[in-house]
Amino acid sequence: KITKPKNMSADPVQISDSAEFTVDAVERALQQLYYDPDMTQKSMAQKWLTQAQASRQAWHFSWALLSPDKVPEIQFFGASTLHTKITLHWSNLTPEQRESLRSQLIARVIQFACGPKMVLTRLSVALASLILHALLDSWPTAVPDLLQAFQSGDGAAEGAARYLALLEIIAVLPEELQSRSHPMERRAQLQGALAQEWSSLCPILHQLLYQDGSEGRVKEQVLRCVASWFALDVDMCKSEDLLEDCFALLKEPQLFDTAVETIVSALSQPDCQRYADTLLKMIPLVLGLQEQLKRAVEDRDMETSHGICRIAVALAETHCKTLLEKVAHWQGFQALVSMILSCTSIPGHYPVDETSSSLTLTFWYTLQDDISSLEMEKQTLYLRIYRPVYFQLVDVLLLKAHFPSEQDYTSWSSDDKEQFRTYRVDISDTLMYVYELLGPELLRNLYDKLGALLTDKTLSSSWQDIEAMLFGFQSVAETVDISYSDVIPGLIGLIPLITANNVQLAETIMLTIGSLAEWLADHSLMLPGILRVVLQALSSADLSVATVSTLKRLCRECRHDLRPHADNILAASQDSLIKRIHKSTQSMWLMQALGYLLSALPDEEVPEKLLPLLSPYIQQLETLTNQTPDPSSKLSVVHVLGLLSGLFSTLDLNKRGEASEVGGAGRTQPRPSNPVVVVLQQVFPLIQTLLSKWLKETEVVGAACVMFEKSMRTLVCGFAPLVTQLCELIGQLFTVFPQASVLDLTRQLVHVFACEKEHFASITALLELITNVTMSVFQHGARDYPDVVDSFMQLHIQVLKRKPDLYLSKGLDIKVVFYCGILSFKFPEAPTVKSTCILFTELISHCEDIPAVREVLQEDGTLLLQTLLEAISGQAPGGLLEHVAEVLFSLSRRCPSLLLAQLREALLPNGFPSILLRPQQKDRFCQQVLREQVSKWRMRDIVKEFALMCQGLPGTEFAASY
Repeated sequence: KITKPKNMSADPVQISDSAEFTVDAVERALQQLYYDPDMTQKSMAQKWLTQAQASRQAWHFSWALLSPDKVPEIQFFGASTLHTKITLHWSNLTPEQRESLRSQLIARVIQFACGPKMVLTRLSVALASLILHALLDSWPTAVPDLLQAFQSGDGAAEGAARYLALLEIIAVLPEELQSRSHPMERRAQLQGALAQEWSSLCPILHQLLYQDGSEGRVKEQVLRCVASWFALDVDMCKSEDLLEDCFALLKEPQLFDTAVETIVSALSQPDCQRYADTLLKMIPLVLGLQEQLKRAVEDRDMETSHGICRIAVALAETHCKTLLEKVAHWQGFQALVSMILSCTSIPGHYPVDETSSSLTLTFWYTLQDDISSLEMEKQTLYLRIYRPVYFQLVDVLLLKAHFPSEQDYTSWSSDDKEQFRTYRVDISDTLMYVYELLGPELLRNLYDKLGALLTDKTLSSSWQDIEAMLFGFQSVAETVDISYSDVIPGLIGLIPLITANNVQLAETIMLTIGSLAEWLADHSLMLPGILRVVLQALSSADLSVATVSTLKRLCRECRHDLRPHADNILAASQDSLIKRIHKSTQSMWLMQALGYLLSALPDEEVPEKLLPLLSPYIQQLETLTNQTPDPSSKLSVVHVLGLLSGLFSTLDLNKRGEASEVGGAGRTQPRPSNPVVVVLQQVFPLIQTLLSKWLKETEVVGAACVMFEKSMRTLVCGFAPLVTQLCELIGQLFTVFPQASVLDLTRQLVHVFACEKEHFASITALLELITNVTMSVFQHGARDYPDVVDSFMQLHIQVLKRKPDLYLSKGLDIKVVFYCGILSFKFPEAPTVKSTCILFTELISHCEDIPAVREVLQEDGTLLLQTLLEAISGQAPGGLLEHVAEVLFSLSRRCPSLLLAQLREALLPNGFPSILLRPQQKDRFCQQVLREQVSKWRMRDIVKEFALMCQGLPGTEFAASY
């Protein structure tokens, strides 16, 4: 936090863009940045200071800002400026200037060794950047020279301060390498050069830990250095003594956290497997922490137990395969695995009583996976050793998954409950992986324990015990094929015996049934008993999500076996819907379930089941049409339309025959008496009347569009009787108030029916209307409707892909689409610009078969290219250059002659698209673009290189990651 120093005034200071970059001007700008209350002035100062840092004068004023009489804020900016100049403008210096800069910078680091800390750190980072620039050529002895300079005692800094300054530089050197982008080859060379210095650093770091009077700050900084350098993949064999030092420092409470981070950083380096012997030496050190872990658990010291668990997992998980390969040392690794099992089984409920067990879950998958990858002889040995361990693990995991008492659970915060829910999901995933190792024996084990809990009167069991066993079953059945398991029938028989007097237990029962839906589809005799349990729970609002999702799965997987139970399911569902037991989302799921159910009934039964189901909602729509719009009626409209959407998205009577193919010649003809179409035709006037009252409510219009869209997706060609009406409705809606949802619905219409002769005229007329209305939107401020613009682009992309013949219509002006696209490039929203790029790429691909496209490209192709060049030069949202490049690539392939003339014309104005471009660079770019007609990947590289030139960044470290 920056505090206002006494000698800096808070009076506003004006900084002009033309002000010289002098020390006084920089100080005034910093004063304005820190203390001016006007955000506009702050922003101006920030922009000016950025320009100052990029100027040549920065090499001079930065040293003046580091003067001892300056306040820390100003000194910090001076140090930051040096770092910026060294990082980005190193190439501007002569060899002599670089030598002088090195000497001055070392002297300043020594000068600031006693602080302020923020200035020292920034100078150290600047010196680290200098070293990385010079290490491979002009200063290969950088690290030894630094050690000599700081150990000699020259300068004002003495004792601990001098060592702290040295350690700061040593620590930030690898960090600076990691934080900066370098070409891959140079990064590897720098990393190798630094790693070679590790052997000379280790003795010094060891000495600093144990020399007389060594302060806690020095030890902490040594630990930071060790962690930092291990990221360079240094030789672990040479680090054994230092690592032992780190383990020893775990006994010092004030250094415990830092020591943990250092050890975890060292042990987590994935390439350490080549140091297997050193890793084996680490096992006893980790095992030696067990007594400290035990005390921490007893004292409920979660920080200490968490740290030790992290260390154990870092070694065992990262290097599991390497340690398993050392078969002769299997006992040591087994002891480490046992230690991790004890970490998994730490007493208490996560995350309230402990936070360590979750760290271990990934390890159990890693161990299992690595065992399975070994050669068969080793696999056999380790399976014999670890199968009993995994059975113990299952018991531990199910115990950890136990819910606390209701009283305790009520006292938990919502965040604790959410973390516990996520933790149980992780346990569920772990159990699924464990099944791959233990197989059907795992289910048998769970079944025997559950059966004993439910039938053995001598056993005292809680609802948590029963819930945990069902949770284990559900975890496995959710993702693993258990169709061959002989215990599932027994489990199905046990479920009705469970008295679900607790919400969590009842939810797990429902989810377990849902996970068995596919099995029940092959064993329909078991359905009646299970269905009764589900339908009884349907009346409970507390079980809404679990019950409705389970019923939906049953209706989807077992629909053909549920015909005898259809009346019961419909009655229970209608009752819960009328009573509004479920929230709107769950009510939609329930309608989806009923759609699956009705889809399996005989044709003659569907209308008699469907109409009673929908009658209350059709009546509600009629009532709502006569009401004055208000927030309450709006929610009701959206709710009813959502219910219809849910039902129509799954009520598919065509699935009994061959699947229809959109746009294919052999599609199934629509049933004239399709009950879904009948209902849609019945409600269409009601929806039309409703929408006339809610034209500007995006939620209502969106809900209606989604209902029609889902119906169309399900019915496909069966939706044909409604196409003409729907086109008229869409036109009315969009003319009054353009909305993205209306365009998305139109896009679906184009996808399904644009190739149908009988609907071609309707869709063409609709597309003409939408295009003209959108042109009006652009003329009156499309900036307020980015979603509409995006959907408009996507609609025309669909037209170009599906039925480009629509553009042969005289009433559809392709120029409108073209100019709207040009304007869309100016939008800051990345999705809109991306869609626009795709539109132009598609449009250009039709320059031969659609004369209007060729014509507009001939007339205004230069305008398109100027717009693309502006986007490339830095005005497009981030990450979109590759899409802009694809437009250029399409032009190069499809219209090379046009591109040849128009690209040079677009680049002709001086200073366009960037004042930093030289004529030679523009010419080279033209030649590259015109030549590239084969690889769009190469075109992307050309565009990225040109973008860097526009921003003055070619050859910088930034360019390497661009």
